Amino acid sequence: MLRDIHPLLGPDLLHALRSLGHGDELVISDANFPSHSLGPRVVRLDGVDAVAAADAILTHLPLDTFVDAAAFRMEVVGDPAAVPPIAEEFAEVVRRRAGDFPIRSLERFAFYERAKTACLIVATGETRHYGNLILKTGVL
Repeated sequence: MLRDIHPLLGPDLLHALRSLGHGDELVISDANFPSHSLGPRVVRLDGVDAVAAADAILTHLPLDTFVDAAAFRMEVVGDPAAVPPIAEEFAEVVRRRAGDFPIRSLERFAFYERAKTACLIVATGETRHYGNLILKTGVL
């Protein structure tokens, strides 16, 4: 039994998060994301939306303050200036849980390439498009 652990974080995800080090990256992916074909370890959170997953993870995970950007989202294909509602929700969760970190957008294929080098992908049941977020871990 543990206290103060967010209830969405099961033993597999807790172990994966605890294994991350400073500068490691993790992806929170939506249901359409090619999570299992990119290469990093995948922990599934079926039935959980991506914003709730980000909230649970950022309850315990610090973001990297030694880089220009520690959070990235996938930009809208064909409209890179668009900010979908889910991206605004991610930004609110990041502000509330981690602090004043901007979320940078990455072109779709650049996002996939960066995700390939992540240490972990948390595959959620998010059905809204562009429900993908990359977070770079900081120090305690």
